[in-house]
Amino acid sequence: MAPRGGAFKEAVESHSKYSNSEMSMMKAEIGNTTIRSSTSVAEKHGINGVHELLQCPTCADSMYPPIHQCPNGHTLCANCRRVHNCCPTCRFELGNIRCLALEKVAESLELPCRYQSLGCHGLFPYYNKLKHERHCSFRPYTCPYASSECSITGDIPFLMAHLKEDHSVDMHDGCTFNHRYVKSNPHEVENATWMLTVFNCFGRQFCLHFEAFLLGTAPVYMAFLRFMGEDRDAKKFCYTLEVGAFGRKLVWQGVPRSIRDSHRKVRDGQDGLIIPRNLALYFSAGDGQEFKLRVTGRIWKV
Repeated sequence: MAPRGGAFKEAVESHSKYSNSEMSMMKAEIGNTTIRSSTSVAEKHGINGVHELLQCPTCADSMYPPIHQCPNGHTLCANCRRVHNCCPTCRFELGNIRCLALEKVAESLELPCRYQSLGCHGLFPYYNKLKHERHCSFRPYTCPYASSECSITGDIPFLMAHLKEDHSVDMHDGCTFNHRYVKSNPHEVENATWMLTVFNCFGRQFCLHFEAFLLGTAPVYMAFLRFMGEDRDAKKFCYTLEVGAFGRKLVWQGVPRSIRDSHRKVRDGQDGLIIPRNLALYFSAGDGQEFKLRVTGRIWKV
């Protein structure tokens, strides 16, 4: 009986030691997790706190070198320093003091893009963040309806609804088009109002622009296509535009420009079908008192 009792005692002791060891490991893991979690929260609040310190208290913009401060330690950005002789916070006269410590701290920060809510999830060094945001592919697009100099911005679905509801833009499905532009008194270039039509093609949207302007001193008409998306995606497509009559025609083939490029930039770069006014009137087949021009085109993937 004694040996059996001894064996049972060893088994109990062994099991007890194993359980204590296991419990110790579990407690250690829980402790480490708690420490890591607390550190993460502390770091998060610390970064947010420093980021708030890097916001100019006057204009609320982020501050970049040179960061200025008054003798009492209140900071302000370089732009505000140029227009203020006294500290906006304490009214103390500003000298030429830079806050080098805050500039140095900013170098160690990594912050999310301001367009995080739109899909950009990267982290960027503080001093590179502004440069990234200027070119971030998730930044909002500007309304392509250029004639009204519309300041509305948003993503593509939002702009599509905006163009339809606020600008009454014609929208069509298909990758081929045949449009007739009619304008009275075409000899007054400023009265030949430009037009915009949107096409849904291959699940993407394209803006067909048509307008009149002076190329030097020569009055011309111009048609071109812009892609509602990024330039890298625009390069996946090609298009042709054609006008003609009486056995003669003008044809343009090119790559649509992204709406990241302004309407004026594309026009001034002459990246489209340019039609001299006298030729446009010839194609109109009238007495020169009314402009009637048919523009046909096609979009395809490359």
